[in-house]
This record gives sequence, C-alpha cells and structure tokens, in this order.
Amino acid sequence: MDEFQLDGKVALVTGASRGLGRAIALGLARAGADVAVCARSATDLAETGRAIEALGRRTLVVPTDVTDEAQVDDLAEAVIDALSRVDILVNNSGTVLVKPLLDTETADWRRVIDTNLTGTYLCCRALGAHMVAQHSGRVINIASIDGLKGSANVTAYSASKGGVVALTRALALEWARHGVTVNAIAPGYFDTAMSRQGLDDPAVRERILKLIPMRRVGDPEEIAPLAVYLASEASAYMTGEVIAIDGGQLAR
Repeated sequence: MDEFQLDGKVALVTGASRGLGRAIALGLARAGADVAVCARSATDLAETGRAIEALGRRTLVVPTDVTDEAQVDDLAEAVIDALSRVDILVNNSGTVLVKPLLDTETADWRRVIDTNLTGTYLCCRALGAHMVAQHSGRVINIASIDGLKGSANVTAYSASKGGVVALTRALALEWARHGVTVNAIAPGYFDTAMSRQGLDDPAVRERILKLIPMRRVGDPEEIAPLAVYLASEASAYMTGEVIAIDGGQLAR
C-alpha cells in the first residue's frame, strides 16, 4: 500500500472551496500531500485551507479566477515559491448552465467554456511546465459523464467537458515521455451545491435517480480515493484514461 502514499508530494487543487474539489483536496492531504488550493470563493477556500492544516499538512490558499491567464500564472508562481514544487494538479474548477441551446446567450456559452475548458488549459500550461522540467507529475482533470455521452439542456457544459476529455488524451501523448501522466475523472451526479440546483426539486430528483442504477447520488468523499490513486505511484503506468464514477449510469 506504500504506492498509494503521497508523502513529500505537493498538490494544487482548483475549485477547492467546496464539493468535489474540497473532498479531493482533503483526500490528498490525508494521503500525505501538502495541498495548495484555489477558487474564486475566498471565504469557503480559507475553510478548506484550515481543514488541510488540521490534518498536519502544509497548504497555500490562493483565491484565483482560472479564466484569467495572469491570475493563473501568478498562482503557479505562488505555489512554487511557497511549496518549492508541484507534483499533482487537479483541475476541478467548473460551472454549469442548464438551458436549451436556442435560449443560450453567447456570453453564457463563453462563461462555461472559459471556466471548464480554457481554465483547465491555462492551469495545465502554467503548472505543467514545472512538471515537465522535473520529469515527473500527475495531472487529473475533472470531466463529466456529460462529456462522454452528452445531455440535453446542458449543451455548453457537455461541450466543455467533452473538450476536457479530448484535452486529457492529447496532453497525455505530449507529456508521456516527460514522466507526466494526464488522466481524467468523469463524475456522474454527486451531492454538491451544483447538483442541488436540480436535486432539491423532488420531481427532478426522482427523474435523476431513475437514471442511476444504484438509485442514489454520490457522496463527495467517494471521489477522493480515486483521485489519490491517480495522483500516486500506484497509477504510474496509466495515462490518457477517463474513469467514470457514476453509480453505473453510463452502463445503461
């Protein structure tokens, strides 16, 4: 089990103020990593930082808008300055728009694409440069099952996450010879603030649960062990993969 330990590693998790990002950040810390965190919500992000410190790990809290190239470059510099290196990058920052395509404004489309896809690209470029230079690293992109199968009324979200899947596979090929693996996790429905927009409506919740063979949504804590695996030496021979964690939804 030593291969799953992350002692001495430094991770950066984006969108870590709550939900899946917070759960992943704490999971990496429990496995031994020092964890830098970023998000736009400074108050919630600070709480995540305190939780990481309570686990005995170092942290760095950097409020950041991942759609802003200058802020992402500053984030990368801050992580290297404070923690000396970066071994693990988890691109989790994301947003969703629930609206038919014909009702989608261009500004809304760009907001979703910029956050989910361009933000992932910017962080990969800024932090990946350090991983390539040190000839080791783990990139974990948070995609979605909607990026693998598509879903009505979340067209922008599906397109952005499909882009994350393609980016993951292409970048895995570019960086394989540099000792950097690039994989993605494709979650289904989890009990997060983003999903609760629909889950809090009993009728919508019933429709959603019928799509999931396990007849329940995931708990954010259930994604952390998969992230730890992809961040660890246990997954050293895996790259370019997209792993769904969705209660069996894609198997239907």
